[in-house]
Amino acid sequence: MLTLPVPEAAEHTDAELWRRAADGGKADFGVLFQRHVQRLWNHAYRLTGSWAQAEDLTSATFLTAWRRRAEITLVRDSALPWLYTVMGNLARDERRGLLRRLRLVKKVSEPVAVADHADSVAARVDDEARARRAADAITALPPAQRRVVELCLVAGLAPAEAAEVTGIDQGTVRGHLSRARARLRQTLEESE
Repeated sequence: MLTLPVPEAAEHTDAELWRRAADGGKADFGVLFQRHVQRLWNHAYRLTGSWAQAEDLTSATFLTAWRRRAEITLVRDSALPWLYTVMGNLARDERRGLLRRLRLVKKVSEPVAVADHADSVAARVDDEARARRAADAITALPPAQRRVVELCLVAGLAPAEAAEVTGIDQGTVRGHLSRARARLRQTLEESE
């Protein structure tokens, strides 16, 4: 903890130092600070259980005392009871604020994972490349197989409907389709 040299006002009571600080005596407030900072820090540590929070709470307490020095008149000779009260109020306010924030976090729904735009663009590019390879592979098929693939796999017709459209026997359509699928599978596996 920081210790500063204590001016000759150290023999004065807290009430006298407080009055002089309220009239602009910064050194008198410094004496009050030096007189009580260790006790307040210890009290803050007992309230919070954290060195960092104890330092923050002690600082906030003395800041409040400095800002309100002209408004407050000490009833007793010691400023310590008033400082303890301010510290307790600040600690309660901080705890209530923390609890409010925690309740708010619990109320907020789980964050929805949003797909990365880059992933969707990459997937689209990959899909387009695959589609181009598949189109090229279909174009490379013999004409009879290519016609059956275009009708059954691309247009979505059943083999019976494709047979009707082409005027070929349904068994022949199934044979062309089977050979075309095997050839497409082999071609696409080789290209990947």
